[in-house]
Amino acid sequence: MSIISQEKFKEISNFHGEPCVSIFLPTQRGGKEVLEQKSRTQLKSIWDETKKELEAMEVPGEKIEQLGKPVQELIDDAEFWRHQSDGLAIFSAEGFFEKFTVPVNFEAYKYISKEFYVRPLVPVFNGDERFYLLAVTQDSVSFYEATKHSIGEIEVDDLTPSQLEDRVGYDYEEKHSKSKTQNSQTGSATTHGYDAANRDDKNEILRFFRAIDKGLHEILRDEKAPLVVACQDYLFPIYKEANSYKNLFDEVVPGNPSDSDMLGLHQKALGIMEPHLEKEKRSKLENFKEHTPEQVSSKVSDIIPAAFEGKIDTLFLENRGEVWGTYNEENRKVETEEQRSSKNTSLTNLAAAKVIENGGAVYLVEHAFMPEKDAGLNAIFRYS
Repeated sequence: MSIISQEKFKEISNFHGEPCVSIFLPTQRGGKEVLEQKSRTQLKSIWDETKKELEAMEVPGEKIEQLGKPVQELIDDAEFWRHQSDGLAIFSAEGFFEKFTVPVNFEAYKYISKEFYVRPLVPVFNGDERFYLLAVTQDSVSFYEATKHSIGEIEVDDLTPSQLEDRVGYDYEEKHSKSKTQNSQTGSATTHGYDAANRDDKNEILRFFRAIDKGLHEILRDEKAPLVVACQDYLFPIYKEANSYKNLFDEVVPGNPSDSDMLGLHQKALGIMEPHLEKEKRSKLENFKEHTPEQVSSKVSDIIPAAFEGKIDTLFLENRGEVWGTYNEENRKVETEEQRSSKNTSLTNLAAAKVIENGGAVYLVEHAFMPEKDAGLNAIFRYS
C-alpha cells in the first residue's frame, strides 16, 4: 500500500501541466470481484474514455501515448490487482506518474485539466476518520491503515525488525529458553512469557520496540491519525515507553494479536476506537453556528483567498457537490461559473489542496449535514 505523505500530496497538488490526468476508481481486496478482475477492466474502460477526451482536446497522439503508457502497464500487471485496498488514485502528466492504493471508497471519476484533482484524497488526511493499527508480539510485527469500514496492511519489513531476535540478537532465544528452564527447575513463576522482575528481558523488549518506533517514524512523522497498538497487556507499558509518536492511542487492543486475522483485529480495534472516530468533525459541525460571523464563512469569494493565505482551520466540502470558476491570486479575485469549461477549474479542489497544505482540516460532508446548506463550501477561520 502506498502511503501519501504531506510532501507527496503537496507535490501532486502543486503540479501543473497540460494536460494533467487524475483517475479514481473503487477496488476490491478479495473475493469474486478480484477473480473476475473487475477493477482492472474498469480502469481500461476509464482510460479508453480519457483517450477520447484528450483527442477531442487536440492533445497530440504522441503525448497521449506517453500519458497512457504507465496506466497500460498497470492494466497489464495481473499481480498488482491481487493486492488492493478500497480505492486506487492515479495521477499522470508529461514526465510525472504516481499511483496510490488507499483505504478510501472512491467513486469512479476522471478529471483532465492543468492541475491534478486531489479532493477525493481528503479522507486520507483526516486524523479522526482513520487510524493506524500496530499488531506486535515478540515474534511478529504487522502494521495496518484503517477506517471504520476498511483495513489494509502496510508492508514495513524494510523499516522495522520482524521479531525481537532480529533486533537484540539470536542469543536471546537461547538465553530466554535457559531462563524458563531454570525457573521451572527452581519452581519460580514467570508472567506472560517473561519474568516481570527481569530487567534484562524488559530492556531487550524495549530495544525491540524502539527499533519498531524508529522504523514507523518514516511513515508517521507527518501524520495526525491515532496509532492503536494490539499486543498482550504486559507489553503495552513497554511500547508506550519506546514510543515517540504524539498520537499514540492510550488504550491497547487486548489479547495476543496472533490469535486473530486482519479482520478480527480490525473488529477489536473498532471496539475501543469507534467512540473517538469523527469526534472532532462532529464537534466542529455542531459548533459552526456558535462562531461569530467573522470566524466563519460560506462565501467562495472569502474562502478561496483565505485557503491560499493559511487562514482556514476547518473546511467542509459538500460531498458530490462542485463549484467551478477561476481565482486570481494577485488580486484575490474569485469568479464562479455555472458549468465546467476548459478555462475554469474546480474551486473545491483548489480550496481542499491549499487547506491541507497549510495544516488545516478538510471534511467531505453530505448535503443534509452541511452547516450552511446553500453553499458547497463552509469554513471556520483560524483568525479573522
